[in-house]
Amino acid sequence: MTKYLILCVDDEREVLDSVLQDLMPFEDNFVVEGAESVTEAKQVIEEMTDEGVRLALILCDHIMPEQTGISFLIELSQNSNTRSARKILLTGQAGLEDTVEAVNHASLDYYIAKPWKGEALREALVSQLTAFMIENDDNLLSWTAILDSEAILNAMAKRRSNFGE
Repeated sequence: MTKYLILCVDDEREVLDSVLQDLMPFEDNFVVEGAESVTEAKQVIEEMTDEGVRLALILCDHIMPEQTGISFLIELSQNSNTRSARKILLTGQAGLEDTVEAVNHASLDYYIAKPWKGEALREALVSQLTAFMIENDDNLLSWTAILDSEAILNAMAKRRSNFGE
C-alpha cells in the first residue's frame, strides 16, 4: 500500500507546532511532517518521494521569508510529482489578489484563516484527503474507516458501474 504525506509549512515554529498537534489523529495513517521554510518543505518532499511516500496534502502559510506560500503552491501544481496533492492555504495575511491568483492557477483547493479551530481544520483535511484518495488511490476500501466513508463508497459504486460490474 502506498504511503502518503501530509506536509505543513509555516515559518513560525509555534504555529507549526500547533498545526502539527491538531493533525496528530492523522499520524496512524499518514506521514505527517512540518517544515519552517519552502526550502525545507522541498527537501522533505524530495526525501519522502525517494522513500516512495507520495505528497497527498500540503498546508501552507502565505507570508514567509524566501517565497510566498501561494507561489510555492503554484510551483507544486506545475510539477508532475506534486500536481495532484491537495493544497490548503492556512494564513491570516493572504490578500484577495493573492488568493485569486492561487485559485486561478488551480493551485489552491481550500483556504483556512488564522486563527483556526482544530476541529474545523481536521474536517477540512478529511474532506480534502477524501477527494485526493478518490482521484489517486485504487484501494479506496482501506480509507473508509478514516476518511469520508459515504463519499468513498459512492465513488467505489460509481467506478463499478463505469466498468459494467
